[in-house]
Amino acid sequence: MTQSILFLSPTVMTGDPSISPFKADVFISSGFIQVIAPPGQLDPSIYGDGAIRNIDADGWVLSPGFIDMHAHSDLYLLTHPEHEAKISQGCTTEVVGQDGISYAPVETPAQMLAIREQIAGWNGNPNEEDHLGVGLFEWKTVGGYLDCLERNRTATNVAMLVPQGNLRLLACGPWDSKATPDEISKQEELLRAAMKEGAVGMSSGLTYTPGMYASTSELASLCRVLGREFPGAFYAPHHRSYGFKALESYGEMLGLGEATKCPIHLTHATLNFSENKGRAPELITMIDRARSSGVDVSLDTYPYLPGCTTLASLLPSWASAGGPLETLQRLDSEMTREKIRRAIEVTGCDGGHGIPTNWDEIQIGSTSHPDLTSYSGRRLAEVARSLDVPPIKVFFDILLKDRLSTSCIMHIGNEENVREIMCHETHCSGSDAILHGKSTHPRAYGTFPRFLGHYARDLTLMSMNEMIAHLTSRPAKRIGIYPQRGLVAEGSAADLVLFDPETIRDKATYELPKQKAEGIRFVLVNGQLAMDEGKLTGGRGGKVLRRNDDGKVT
Repeated sequence: MTQSILFLSPTVMTGDPSISPFKADVFISSGFIQVIAPPGQLDPSIYGDGAIRNIDADGWVLSPGFIDMHAHSDLYLLTHPEHEAKISQGCTTEVVGQDGISYAPVETPAQMLAIREQIAGWNGNPNEEDHLGVGLFEWKTVGGYLDCLERNRTATNVAMLVPQGNLRLLACGPWDSKATPDEISKQEELLRAAMKEGAVGMSSGLTYTPGMYASTSELASLCRVLGREFPGAFYAPHHRSYGFKALESYGEMLGLGEATKCPIHLTHATLNFSENKGRAPELITMIDRARSSGVDVSLDTYPYLPGCTTLASLLPSWASAGGPLETLQRLDSEMTREKIRRAIEVTGCDGGHGIPTNWDEIQIGSTSHPDLTSYSGRRLAEVARSLDVPPIKVFFDILLKDRLSTSCIMHIGNEENVREIMCHETHCSGSDAILHGKSTHPRAYGTFPRFLGHYARDLTLMSMNEMIAHLTSRPAKRIGIYPQRGLVAEGSAADLVLFDPETIRDKATYELPKQKAEGIRFVLVNGQLAMDEGKLTGGRGGKVLRRNDDGKVT
């Protein structure tokens, strides 16, 4: 239930960086920002006799709720409805269906099972019986999944991308094969159907099976559908490499935008690995050149150096062809294991972004098998040394025992690249946060406070007012929900965060990744309190944001 709230004298940072911060009284009612007035000049009694909660906010900043352009909350919104990780850091809107693989669309129970197993390291693989009444995994379509979210009510607002890997799975199967014209046509029809059911764009995971098997021309066919038939929709690719030939991989995506006129949103736009140190200016030049030629380009990043994914993603693509069962069978073969070892450790494979894997850089994340509990949170090479075995043996043992569901953190980032890309004029916020398991990446709890506290306030990389725009209005414009969201203005939805600009900071670490941030006092989602004086309320004020036939997202 929403409540009428009057914030008294906060410093308002609207999300529009052209508007300087100002003090005002802000009146919230019926889920919307009703009035913004100079302090002391607002008389809420004219809005009726209902109870109004007055909140003294002098010295605090009131901003739009933060928007996560790259969320992996697809299941957690249903299985952990309080949504502590996101609400506690001020996130009020998320975009799911990322990296080209998610739980819709599917056509058969076997496909759903294969997807659940493949991305268990991202989202876990919850048992339906533990969540009776939710309707977990009962959907097949994007529309059905969104209906399930709507029926259960969510803590945050949610928009969805169509996962291109699902389209390829349904049309071509889980194999490394060239798509036929009929298979491409089927993918196009599946994409059209999902977009008409409310998706806001399409994602790819071009280092993950089976989406990675798509050729550039196959991707172009899908981007043309988006560009020609669904104005405002966008393509969000996790491209083919963030390591060796990373710039060439970015170039392929920018070329798709130029060839198809489809807007391109470069998701988790990083330049990892030592080979790319100091190369961010080259990437920015490429992006700006594409934009000057008419390509609509934006990007998001997370404010950390290491990345986070599944341990199985380090396998070469040929070893993952056919789905999880085929992969596990290959891992049981001594001859195939040696071939995989050479690809990972010696030559560098596509799963490792073309660079031989350094096991000292790989931190084992969340595990599920009881034999692996002590490995969680440790570097794989250190575990191998403690057991006096080769690292590759530990790698194979973990994948087999955990049935590919282990996550990992890759300590491979470059600080200068992170800062340079973060300052680009199209930069948006995206956590890429895996929420599942005990040992996860600190970005799950710390992304937005880290942008504001560490990079804006402490390092003065930009003003806090400017950084707020990166976290709010810019992503809102890309999704197509601005100025309804991402802006503090009369008539806008009351997705709001009240925080202390002097103390807001991330507390999550790699050793203790689930520590809540400091300095956030209130979080409202559509006018409903999700955090009240620093404590979660369990409120589910979120809305499912769907693209309508007229192109508007509501």
